[in-house]
Amino acid sequence: QVQLTESGGSSVQAGGSLRLSCVTSEYTYDQYSMGWFRQTPGKEREEIVFINMYGIATYRDAAKGRFTASQDFAKNTLYLQMDNLQPDDTAMYYCAADRPERYRATGRFRYWGRGTQVSVSS
Repeated sequence: QVQLTESGGSSVQAGGSLRLSCVTSEYTYDQYSMGWFRQTPGKEREEIVFINMYGIATYRDAAKGRFTASQDFAKNTLYLQMDNLQPDDTAMYYCAADRPERYRATGRFRYWGRGTQVSVSS
């Protein structure tokens, strides 16, 4: 099964930027759908970006206009560029992956990284 490792989380001031990385143990083009999620204590994990197996991103409302997902397939790495960060963006950020057919059938990802913490101060 694919393994995922996130990095790039940090503490920043409001208005700042961060780029998160998610390295996968397998080549993902045409093999895996992926997603970026975030979670704060006491709340459900929230999907913010869905990326199909060709690297095309669909942004949920929380990510529209400020976040940009991209992939470097040669490096087995998924990125999330986050600009104009606000205190409400403070969360643990996770990447996830699954086979496209499995994701279509279940609507859920089976494989997850351990997360990287983003903290935004006002």
